[in-house]
Amino acid sequence: MAELISREGNKVEFKVSVPAAEVNRAYDQVWAGLARDVRVPGFRPGKAPRKVIEGRVGKGYVEQEVRDRLLQTHYPQAARELKLSLVDATIDPKALQSGQSFEFTVKGETYPEVKLADWSGLQLSAEAPEITDEVLERTLSDLRERNATFESAERPIEASDQVTIEEEGEEGGTYPVYLDVAEPHVREALLGKAKGDTVQITVPAHTHGDHEHPEHTVTVKIVDVKTKQLQELNDEFASSLNFESLERLRTDLKAELERRAQQEGEAGRREEFISALMEGMEADIPQALLTRRRESMLEEIKDDLGRQGVKWGEYESFMKEQGKLEDFMADLGKNAESRVKRDLVLEKLAEDLNVQVSDAEFNQTMNALAQANGLSPAELSKQLGPNGINAYYTSLVREKGLQQAMSQLSGAQKQGGEPASTEEASSAEATTEESTEATSAE
Repeated sequence: MAELISREGNKVEFKVSVPAAEVNRAYDQVWAGLARDVRVPGFRPGKAPRKVIEGRVGKGYVEQEVRDRLLQTHYPQAARELKLSLVDATIDPKALQSGQSFEFTVKGETYPEVKLADWSGLQLSAEAPEITDEVLERTLSDLRERNATFESAERPIEASDQVTIEEEGEEGGTYPVYLDVAEPHVREALLGKAKGDTVQITVPAHTHGDHEHPEHTVTVKIVDVKTKQLQELNDEFASSLNFESLERLRTDLKAELERRAQQEGEAGRREEFISALMEGMEADIPQALLTRRRESMLEEIKDDLGRQGVKWGEYESFMKEQGKLEDFMADLGKNAESRVKRDLVLEKLAEDLNVQVSDAEFNQTMNALAQANGLSPAELSKQLGPNGINAYYTSLVREKGLQQAMSQLSGAQKQGGEPASTEEASSAEATTEESTEATSAE
């Protein structure tokens, strides 16, 4: 049971009381998991007494697991019960004991008041790209290129060849170069040369990551030259891609391209709609909210750099030397503001439309998300934590509200009738997955 204690502006405090029966159930679930997972010498799995297990894991561990389980369940439930959309919150749990109710208080910040402009008559201009015969033929041509074979050629190198080169020096190695996609300086150095030739390639000055590389020369030996062999565009080619005929390949490929184009058009309309909401919104956004979002985004950047083996301090120093740090931080602030505004308008949109996500819907999506990540629902809940679960619930509400609004707008715009979206062709989808990123949305 949740009880609102105070609400001043966007500051809120509430109390949650979990019945003793729920506490006992959580204890039983934790003990059952420990009995299954903790191995105690002299006892069969699941048969060790609780006192023995507690001696191995510690009483504090059991209480922490129970507390986490209760918070993960009842904190987001309380926020939904009180209809609070929290930006951030601090949870203060009280003493926990088996057989007694458990209480915790939450102090948090809700999103500020937002007013949206009337969007009911908004006309969206974004459309699905047209899949013309030219686009289809270009996609088929790309498929031929991607399924080309290479045969050795005893002649000078030509523009579409695959050339195997051996680079001299300690860090050298042997690797293929595809001339039709190679850098201009590489292509120019190799064109007209032949197998066995030694070639010097001048690499122009360039920046890679956070390092400046001056102009330098690389010496390579041409090990092999292969010419590209394109398959004929016929039934045999279609069969190699698991289609019964070339006509079927064309038909399914066009259907898949149209499906993807439809998705692109829908995504474009969504972004156009959200941009219109952001432009027409009225809200007094607290600076603390913007600052928190900017800091969160900066932490994400630091984590990404860390995974690439780059320390933030080194990257920051590099940007200072290049005179780019101020621009970087300014862009970060703008992006943070844009993300905050996006969240605010979607939150208000869902509120205006009275969007609800039931516990059954929420649990279903959580279970699906857990399964997609190879986790149990309990493991996912533990990874997300109470604030993460609440944020996930909020994202579901926003998405549902956006879908409802887009449905209303498209319903008005479809009065004259639009063609239905093309059914997915699974074989074509598998084929275009690797070949149509550029050609499906011209």
